Amino acid sequence: MIDRPQQSGRRPNPTDVYVGSRIRMRRKMLGLSQEKLGERLGITFQQIQKYEKGTNRVGASRLQAMSDALEVPVSFFFPESKASGGSSMEEESATFMMDFMSTSEGLDLTRAFIRIRNPKVRRKIVELVRALAEDKPS
Repeated sequence: MIDRPQQSGRRPNPTDVYVGSRIRMRRKMLGLSQEKLGERLGITFQQIQKYEKGTNRVGASRLQAMSDALEVPVSFFFPESKASGGSSMEEESATFMMDFMSTSEGLDLTRAFIRIRNPKVRRKIVELVRALAEDKPS
């Protein structure tokens, strides 16, 4: 008998949640709806939702198809391993960016900011956002 940790309740496995968040982030970066991605894979948008939430595990063959449909290598869906030599500061930064880019606001803000070509305007926007973040409601 193999000793495996038991899942408590119906909480998704953290790895499945991570893979799902990467699927969602890449899909949004490409501007694809869940329905369009589902069509590319021959599955329903509901199945895409379950993958993205981590409630359904993505099998190996489906993950390969997902990487083809989203135009990324399979390794895109997994965090860098500890053996790769990444520092905890780099890992924290990567996690922060992934969390930010997994939100629709993060993607929208990034897309809009990138379209601003004037460096002075970009700096002013950063200053404005910093000021707004420091402003505490009374």
